[in-house]
Amino acid sequence: MHPEQTASEMVEEALGRQATALAQRTGEPLERAMFATLKTEAAQQLKELAESAYSEQKAAEWQASLSWARAEERYYSWLESYIEWLEVKERRAQYHALLEEELASLRG
Repeated sequence: MHPEQTASEMVEEALGRQATALAQRTGEPLERAMFATLKTEAAQQLKELAESAYSEQKAAEWQASLSWARAEERYYSWLESYIEWLEVKERRAQYHALLEEELASLRG
């Protein structure tokens, strides 16, 4: 990727690299590897990017905005994990209280 590339050019380059790598790994002709690469979900997403409003945006600008989006995703992922941990902790406390009650009733 080069900072002056458009997002569309970056997509073409990325798909070309993936097809070349597949052809080298499998021994298939490059044309067949490109066809297989284009059928993947990742390729479909990249093609959507190439056809989107971002297609003429410079790759450096697009990647800068992408880093903020990734940071947001990481934050929300961490937050969701933390909330889940708190919920499990609360259920565990309730379970331990129930066990204590059962134990107390068995003792007398």
